[in-house]
Amino acid sequence: MGYKVAVIGATGNVGREMLNILAEREFPADEVSAIASRRSMGREVSFGDGRLKCQDLEQFDFRGVDFALMSAGSAVAKEWAPKIGAQGCVVIDNSSCWRMDPDVPLIVPEVNADAVVGFTKKNIVANPNCSTAQLVVVLKPLHDRAKIKRVVVATYQSVSGAGKEAMDELWDQTKGIFVTNPPEPKAFTKQIAFNVIPHIDVFMEDGQTKEEWKMMAETKKILDPKIKLTATCVRVPVFVGHSEAVNVEFEDPITAADARRILREAPGVLVVDKREPGGYVTPVECVGDYATYVSRIREDQTVDNGLSFWVVSDNLRKGAALNTVQIAELIINRNLLKKAA
Repeated sequence: MGYKVAVIGATGNVGREMLNILAEREFPADEVSAIASRRSMGREVSFGDGRLKCQDLEQFDFRGVDFALMSAGSAVAKEWAPKIGAQGCVVIDNSSCWRMDPDVPLIVPEVNADAVVGFTKKNIVANPNCSTAQLVVVLKPLHDRAKIKRVVVATYQSVSGAGKEAMDELWDQTKGIFVTNPPEPKAFTKQIAFNVIPHIDVFMEDGQTKEEWKMMAETKKILDPKIKLTATCVRVPVFVGHSEAVNVEFEDPITAADARRILREAPGVLVVDKREPGGYVTPVECVGDYATYVSRIREDQTVDNGLSFWVVSDNLRKGAALNTVQIAELIINRNLLKKAA
């Protein structure tokens, strides 16, 4: 007997990827339901070789469902995750709503799998920000080896992280520049085509954006509260795939050769680091892959025990949908969930 899974937000970018990954990884599910808002009820989405009709979240009965994989935004998560969890279903939520709740584990399976046992407090597990997820997968094995003191990261985040409307805006503006007139920005504050925007999420009082704060706070919760991290998060005209330029200062000595060897053995990481033209990975090449890629590994001569490197991952996958499915697999593999009757 397999598990019963509901994908909430099934018509969105991440929801569709969740369904793809459940099929690709042959998740042990006897029943998969596509859940969306009432306006999408009856709409069909792909699942493996078949199609699923979307059901209305407000009318769906979660009794007997084992996992609810949720990617419907913070407002929906805040209202519905506790209701669903109270019915015995484990909610794995992609929004920022529950990430910093002390009673909700924030999980990247390659990094802090042991913390998942805490889900029983509320029957909710949080999935981190997409930029945080790919970063901590790389930082974890290096932290284990040489203890990280400080991280400085600049992100180059694709428009898919802002949803389908953002992807459409990039496409329409790009066409408009060459064919007609580019439409005015709606999803973004400025033109995204042929431009970069150093602004993701809302501004905070100290001048950080919420996205930058998330990377700092989530890294501390997932990896180590003693790590200092500062981020500059930038939206770039790329459809899928987040990139990060990362500078790390360690307590103990570590060389580029050490890091390369450690990362080659790290789960979820692939090193592509040839010091020649094209000997690195770009966002276009990571689309559709599970791995987080690391390139340009080099020593930083401006500090003691410093390294710089380049990190690329498919944000819809490891940053969201894949990590969510991996959390469900982790719960199953550790026998932490008894199947609903």
